[in-house]
Amino acid sequence: MSLPIDPETIDPDAFGEKQAVLEMDHEEAIEHVREVCEDVGFGIPVEFSPSELLNEKVDADRDPYYVLGACNPEIADRALDETMRIGGLFPCNMIVYQEEPGRQRVYHVSIMRIARLLGTAPDNEAWAEIIDTTGDLTEEAFDRFDSVERETRE
Repeated sequence: MSLPIDPETIDPDAFGEKQAVLEMDHEEAIEHVREVCEDVGFGIPVEFSPSELLNEKVDADRDPYYVLGACNPEIADRALDETMRIGGLFPCNMIVYQEEPGRQRVYHVSIMRIARLLGTAPDNEAWAEIIDTTGDLTEEAFDRFDSVERETRE
């Protein structure tokens, strides 16, 4: 099966890819990401550790990897008004994984942008506003992650 698009040709901005590096231990990074998300307007209704699950269930020996499922209920409600299919991508995940002890990467992609790229969300003004609003919140969160990174290096 071939993909209908070449992933190598898609600009990461088109699907809202964001990354930051936090120079801190894994548990501290999870707590920091959780706090920043809540400060900018995302709640965290779901969170789990795939690495703990896989290490326990299949003896995977994975480094720390954590998923924080972020959600802004007002935006989620507006998104569902536009398309019920967006629920297949809920929540907006913030991933925290350990690159090496004391160094964590925070990773995110925009489910709202991905839904539009896939054609599961409308290409209309209401959806553009949803993308802009979630993008602003995410940008603010990553600005805060980046400021911590700069502070730790100084």
